Amino acid sequence: MDRLRLGINIDHVATIRNARGGDNPDPVRAARMAEATGADGITAHLREDRRHIRDADMAAIRKAVAIPLNFEMAATTEMARIATEVRPHAVCLVPERREERTTEGGLDVAGDAVRLADYIAPLARMGARVSLFVAPDPLQVEAAATVGAAVVELHTGRYCDAVAEGRGAVAEEELSRLKVAAALADGLGLEVHLGHGITYDSVGPLAAIPQAVELNIGHFLIGEAVFRGLPDAMAEMRRLMDAARGLA
Repeated sequence: MDRLRLGINIDHVATIRNARGGDNPDPVRAARMAEATGADGITAHLREDRRHIRDADMAAIRKAVAIPLNFEMAATTEMARIATEVRPHAVCLVPERREERTTEGGLDVAGDAVRLADYIAPLARMGARVSLFVAPDPLQVEAAATVGAAVVELHTGRYCDAVAEGRGAVAEEELSRLKVAAALADGLGLEVHLGHGITYDSVGPLAAIPQAVELNIGHFLIGEAVFRGLPDAMAEMRRLMDAARGLA
């Protein structure tokens, strides 16, 4: 199998910065370090409430790195305007609720198809690769193929939680759902990404899904970086990904 791309989400570098105020730690520095260490892309989520990444961060990261910037955002008028100004390589549309700690589920593409098709079109015209963050649900994957998205990012959270909690039967069921959704998406001409909650313990079976092209990983790697540094944390994830693809 081909080598998987590794996208690094740097949101929680900004979370630590914002807890104290000031400028440190700097998410732009984290983006540069990830790039220097071999990341294939940088993901940052500019949330409505600006709880971690801020507007200025998005512009600064876009200027600071040569690798693709994946702009995670809700499908709102405000975010479309900012994306047009930043002009990221990719836009990943995600559901967003102020009361959630992190993105809890996938978009309801099937229930919002007309609006999303209209929303995606100008982003695609400006050259952004548009991704939809969806549950591994055939209905949502099929809808994503009809609204003009180039990519689906399958929500791996339920699988990863089951692995972490030792619920083996649930993990196998969720992994099966992910495999079916990935094969369906690929057959519909969508590029397949995976993300949410991925750790060293859960990455192997996900990386082995043959249709997967990219993994986006953030919180776990930023946490590991506290103890071992970001380059070492990334290197171990890359080793596990390559091993799962038979490339080690």
